[in-house]
Formats: sequence, structure tokens, C-alpha cells
Amino acid sequence: MTRVGLLSDTHGYWDERYERHFAGCDEIWHAGDIGTMELAERLAALKPLRAVCGNCDGGDLRRLYPEVLRFRCEEAEVLMKHIGGYPGRYDRSVRALLASRPPQLFVAGHSHILKVQYDAALGCLHINPGAAGLQGWQQVRTLVRFAVEGKEFRDVEVIELTGRRGRNG
Repeated sequence: MTRVGLLSDTHGYWDERYERHFAGCDEIWHAGDIGTMELAERLAALKPLRAVCGNCDGGDLRRLYPEVLRFRCEEAEVLMKHIGGYPGRYDRSVRALLASRPPQLFVAGHSHILKVQYDAALGCLHINPGAAGLQGWQQVRTLVRFAVEGKEFRDVEVIELTGRRGRNG
């Protein structure tokens, strides 16, 4: 079993609670708009980091992290892209990838809207962890934790980060 901590849209904002919430995780996944190399390095120092670049990420992050990432976790195939949409309204940039070889899990960010939804048409779970940073209109910052066991996703947990405890940078 692999325990995953998932976040998106940090926009360079570091919250000390990331450490506590991801302490029991085996990996951290970031679905784009990381914001700064410092933040990426701090996350990678906690746990192995898998990430994609977002539309607000600069050249240094774009060189390090791809726009689309397809990988296996346990026996599950995962597809991650910052701008991806959601079931019934996938972004045109990812529709063909999803249709030609649907993953078991599709992770996207960008909207700042938390969404955990099963797509019956593709036989795929979709997760958008919302936004963990301060930039944007979201009222509550969120993270998601879950476990991957074989091809199954278990113990999906949404964590709300209320207040502004943390440090920008």
C-alpha cells in the first residue's frame, strides 16, 4: 500500500502544516502551480515528490516538471495534468489522452475547486485537491490524502487548512 499526500495551486505558499499532514505519507503529488523552486524543494525534502508544472509556473519549474505525467502507483495507472477539467467537462488538451487509454486515476488542479468524483464513462476516479495556497478566490485551502492498494483507492481524506498559519516563500 502507498499512502499519498496530494495538493495543488500552492503558488509558492509554504504552510508548516504540510509537514504534519504528510508525515504518514509515502509520496507527495503536486498537481501544478507550485510557484517556486523553494517550495518544490521543501516538499521533496519531506517525501518523494511527483509533480506537473502549472500555467503560472516559471521556466525553472517547467524544466523540472512536465506538463503531463503518466505513471504507475502500485498497480494503478495515474495521469496528472494541471489544467484537466473534470468528468463530463474535460479540458480539450487532455480529452484524447483520457479516451485513448483511460487511467484508473486522473489528477488535475487549476480550478481551485476541490472535487473527488468517479467517472463511470471512463471507469476512472478524478481528484482535484483544490488549492493549498493563498492566491485565488477559494474560501478554504485544501489537501487530499489517500492510499493506493493494487488498483484500488482507499481512505480518501480531505484536509481543510483554515487560517493563514505558515510562511510565504
